[in-house]
Amino acid sequence: MSIAVRLPDDSLRQLPDGATGADLAAGIGTRLLDAALAIRMDGRLSDLKTPLNDGASVAIITNKDPESLELIRHSTAHLLAQAVKRLYPSARVGIGPVIEDGFYYDFLVEKPFTPEDLPIIEAEMRKIVQEGVEVVHEDLGRDEAIARFEAMGEPLKVEVVATIPQGDRISGYRQGDFYDLCRGPHVPNTGKLKAFKLLSIAGAYWKGDERNAMLSRIYGTAFHSQKELEEHLKRLEEAKARDHRKLGKELGLYSFHPEAPASPFFHPKGTVVYNELVTYVRELYFKYGYSEVITPQILDVALWKTSGHYENYAENMYFTTAEEREYAVKPMNCPGHCLMFGSQKHSYRDLPIRYADFGRLHRYERSGVTHGLTRVRTFCQDDAHIYCTPEQIKTEMAAFLALLKEVYDTFGFEGMRVALSTRPEKRLGSDAIWDAGEAALGAALDEAGMPYTLNPGEGAFYGPKIEFQILDALKRPWQLGTLQVDYMMPERFELAYTMADGTEGRPIMLHRAVLGSLERFMGILVEHTAGAFPVWLAPVQVAILPITDRAHAFSTEAAARAKAQGLRADLDLRNESLKAKIRDAQLAKVPYMLVIGDREAEAGTVSVRHRHRGDLGVQSLDDFLAGLAQESRERCR
Repeated sequence: MSIAVRLPDDSLRQLPDGATGADLAAGIGTRLLDAALAIRMDGRLSDLKTPLNDGASVAIITNKDPESLELIRHSTAHLLAQAVKRLYPSARVGIGPVIEDGFYYDFLVEKPFTPEDLPIIEAEMRKIVQEGVEVVHEDLGRDEAIARFEAMGEPLKVEVVATIPQGDRISGYRQGDFYDLCRGPHVPNTGKLKAFKLLSIAGAYWKGDERNAMLSRIYGTAFHSQKELEEHLKRLEEAKARDHRKLGKELGLYSFHPEAPASPFFHPKGTVVYNELVTYVRELYFKYGYSEVITPQILDVALWKTSGHYENYAENMYFTTAEEREYAVKPMNCPGHCLMFGSQKHSYRDLPIRYADFGRLHRYERSGVTHGLTRVRTFCQDDAHIYCTPEQIKTEMAAFLALLKEVYDTFGFEGMRVALSTRPEKRLGSDAIWDAGEAALGAALDEAGMPYTLNPGEGAFYGPKIEFQILDALKRPWQLGTLQVDYMMPERFELAYTMADGTEGRPIMLHRAVLGSLERFMGILVEHTAGAFPVWLAPVQVAILPITDRAHAFSTEAAARAKAQGLRADLDLRNESLKAKIRDAQLAKVPYMLVIGDREAEAGTVSVRHRHRGDLGVQSLDDFLAGLAQESRERCR
């Protein structure tokens, strides 16, 4: 008997019954077999040795296919676990998923791993690669899987098996002396794994729960070639130099203290940047028709029960009691805005109504996931809620996209990616309401001609959302803007407006943000610019550096004239050499330096230096200040 499979070029190929993907690759050519990593059969990735189905559409996956990189990283995670078990037989293995730009694997060990262990483990991994160990898939019954991992002394794997729903396929992979629970697929043998690097170690609670054991997590990455790996490692070094936690401390922007975990303290220079961001957004609110409001930070829990947060979000909230009433510190502005909307009567002529709020928000984030400014417990959003009619959704969406583009262009972000996040498992409302919301956002994106991907199950509990990612200077993606359509909160708060025929209508509520959390955005911006902010954001826009004591009087006058024009000038009267003063201004990433000696003081001129372009020559003080003011006013990059 034989089977026929369809190849990507639409041709048919006859093979013996029971033939595998490897047999198909071998029949096409030795070079393809050498390059083959897996197969895609009827749209699903499978191991190379998977038997082919008669009539199936089959493609051989090689390094040229986008899916191959995740496959290689997943297999390298297993390679890491095998090496650890060889070197440390008492280690118990947890899970080892692929993550952005790499993978990790968690281990329960008596003594946590240290950075000094990584080269030893990596050397063992390379030995296993040289051995070319075959990777073999096995299907398992539930009881068989539990018994096998119990016999192996792997309690964490037994726990994982216990969470797999009854009836679901359970599979494992044997790799020489190592066996692991995994859905796969994997490369056919360890010899396919050529370019990898172990990067760091961290502690991680089992299943992310601090009540569980602390595991030792090893992070790594893998690529198709050594060249790609080296390019990635170079980017990582650049990212380390740009780390906003490091630069924030060096530049005196913000600090963190154990008395207020995951809650930043903004120093004077950091506060300048923060306030400039708020001022910029406020100007855009005026331009795009938003009304700014101020709402309380602590509200009765009854409000959060009405909104659905108490039911769906309580674990992320802070609560307090006063005069025998329970209150919650607001994690979001939306319920307060609903109270404001409902406090007055509205006609269809009033809509859309756009409330913007810079109110401080508090959310409980577990200490294991907080990270500098990008994951904090107290923050402010450029948050707004739009109350509109169903017919106005597309118009509001178009206006929001225009606002979004203007902002991201100002900061020099490129490569925007868009995703539509649909209904999560834990949610409010009927399927019909979710169908309407998802369709409305999808239609708005289609009408805007904006390509997007789907993120199934990643919507907010009250409605679907569109997420906007940008790429920073290192081409790393960051999710910033969001737009969410919400039918439920207007329903729960019984919001209404008078329609043209005199009857009552229910408004649609749009939740939107452009920068998102200002704290998080500032952390991203520090890394994007490496701390060298554009002039309009720079805490100090110009450093004035007199060479001699005789130049102090004119230098002091220059600083005063700069400040009179609203510019942020720093006068350096220290008894230091000019070289030292320039070096310090460069380290502080001040955009401009004015060098003033006897000749400049007498002529009323300044010798201008730029932090990147160096010596810009001599200018009159008035001309320089006018140009600096214009550069700041126009928010040049």
